[in-house]
Amino acid sequence: MSDQTYQIIAIAFYMAVMLGIGYVAFRRTSNIDDYMLAGRGLKPWVAALSAGASDMSGWLLMGLPGAIYLGGLHEAWIAIGLLIGAWANWKYVAPRLRSYTAISQNAITIPSFFEKRLKDKKHLLRIASAVIILVFFTFYVSSGMVAAGKFFEASFGWPYLNGMIFVAGITLLYTLFGGFLGASLTDVAQGLLMFTALIAVPIVAVIQMGDFGSLASKITEVNPEAFNLFSSFSGSNWFLAVVAIFSTAAWGLGYFGQPHIIVRFMALRNPGEAKTARRIGIGWMFLSSAGAIATALVGVAYFADEPLTDASSETVFLLLSQIFFHPLIAGLVLAAVLAAIMSTMSSQLIVCSSALVEDLYNISGRKASPKALVMLGRTGVLIVALVATLLALSPSSSILDLVSFAWAGFGGSFGPIVLLALYWRKLTALGGFAGMVSGAAVVYIWGNVDVLASNMYEIVPGFIVSLVVAWLVSRATFKPNAEIDAEFTAMEEELGAKVTA
Repeated sequence: MSDQTYQIIAIAFYMAVMLGIGYVAFRRTSNIDDYMLAGRGLKPWVAALSAGASDMSGWLLMGLPGAIYLGGLHEAWIAIGLLIGAWANWKYVAPRLRSYTAISQNAITIPSFFEKRLKDKKHLLRIASAVIILVFFTFYVSSGMVAAGKFFEASFGWPYLNGMIFVAGITLLYTLFGGFLGASLTDVAQGLLMFTALIAVPIVAVIQMGDFGSLASKITEVNPEAFNLFSSFSGSNWFLAVVAIFSTAAWGLGYFGQPHIIVRFMALRNPGEAKTARRIGIGWMFLSSAGAIATALVGVAYFADEPLTDASSETVFLLLSQIFFHPLIAGLVLAAVLAAIMSTMSSQLIVCSSALVEDLYNISGRKASPKALVMLGRTGVLIVALVATLLALSPSSSILDLVSFAWAGFGGSFGPIVLLALYWRKLTALGGFAGMVSGAAVVYIWGNVDVLASNMYEIVPGFIVSLVVAWLVSRATFKPNAEIDAEFTAMEEELGAKVTA
């Protein structure tokens, strides 16, 4: 039996398991609340692994190792920033968001939470946030499809388009029918598979290549700055070096506004379980990121004589797994990459579906049965997937570039509004709307001007502008609202927090 046959068997087994989980979830999905939020019944470990797997995607197994392979350890500031941001998100956003969304008329999406929290009778917040979700998530889903195409091209020699369409089709199937529960349960399986693969590949590689000391020497011979976390400071301009590190670590700011991640907070059984979920999630994330970084550094030594090109650097994890493992095990490792890609795509498609149905269709005033709404949600998933497929047709697209743009879009537009909505009772609907739109606009413009984007990640100006504009407009338009005050106080009292003015 050939190596490729073993790998195909392993991947086929993985695909069958994912479809099986989707079917189980389908049997447990009867209404739109189940489809969008799993009836607010996620256990802490499910929420934690689901959030991690849907967050990291192909970036963790392809984008990050590729960046470390080419640039050295200073590229790890992305991972450091993300780790800090994820911890802060679980600590400061998760319990409040879980409590407040239930208190504020049982909001089941981020756009509906904004509207209900701020009593926006004109639906400006809901429409604007739904549009932002559809625009930026289309780019995000597209990045997953690009990763899928490159995966099959590098692993099996498939045409890029064939691999992309195959993965998109399987992901669509279990997402269409399983909804949020299907996405969350498959995320758990995918998260465990990703974790195992990221730990196993560098350990086995080091064992087979010799002792760590000689391996480290080989790495520094190829790239003297490979282990230097502060290599940006090697130049004469310290200010630019600090700006570069801050810009890279600023990825962590994006967590507060990622709908596909913070929706997991809303689905917890109660606010108190956020603490347990945080510990599980951050532990998974730390070890997985360390594995991705170690894999890249091992790749520097292994491919020293025939270095990978800029274009192929994102496949270093795939190549090492095929070299050091039995074909059947390598197939399971390859399945971990698919797991990363598919888990993120499925979560993002569900959020897009909710934006189309819960946040755009429902405010039109039309009535539909629970089954009809679920069907509309599935149609929304299909539409977004088709548009994302068109964007991903070019194999020259960079996974990291697509992800970074979408990440900045949500972090700059939603992040400040989420924080203000949870911690400042004087935020107004007009302030939230102005901040959200201005943040999204700054990210979009900044990210498409090379001279700006090359010096500072667009999430930083977008986040700052959104925060300042929302605060200024809210101060100018604030009027006391007894209902908002009562809900805000109820949220703080549920969490045992000190009520603030």
